[in-house]
Amino acid sequence: MSLLQELEKYVPYNEQEQYDKSVMIDFLKKNKDCLIRENLIAHFTTSIWTVNKERTKTLMAYHNIYDSWSWLGGHADGEEDLKSVAMRELQEETGVSHARLVSEDILSIEILTVDGHVKRGKWVPSHLHLNVTYLAEADEDEELSVNVEENQAVKWFTFQEALQVSKEPWMVERVYKKLVAKNIKNNG
Repeated sequence: MSLLQELEKYVPYNEQEQYDKSVMIDFLKKNKDCLIRENLIAHFTTSIWTVNKERTKTLMAYHNIYDSWSWLGGHADGEEDLKSVAMRELQEETGVSHARLVSEDILSIEILTVDGHVKRGKWVPSHLHLNVTYLAEADEDEELSVNVEENQAVKWFTFQEALQVSKEPWMVERVYKKLVAKNIKNNG
């Protein structure tokens, strides 16, 4: 299934997702370069909300650029199969290699603002991430490792702890709380 088909099939969870879905589909249709970061206005990224088998904890990394605990993920870098990108990012950022996708379906969507910053010695201007999130399950006993280019630490948190450790208020209120609510709803 193409990314466009995945997005068209996705049923928005709330008003934010309803608007973001429309913008993301329109941008995807009009911008052939939206899967590469050379599009300096906006490009697709993917995240993976990773939970333990009991669905009581989530895996987070202390992200170097955002200077905060955050979910895992990365840029599409030309690849339309965002599920594969998300799973690869999970392994690269945490060392977890035995995780599994809980579903082939999108878990959530969000358009995220990224402030200008320096990465690998080069200035990256402010832009938008058209982000597609998937749900993975991993064994919290699997050994974790830190990818020092991307993060400073990797750790499992209860959902409540995850909402408290992030220094990004908008992400907590608009994204992480939504993901926790979706997890509780689907397991309740």
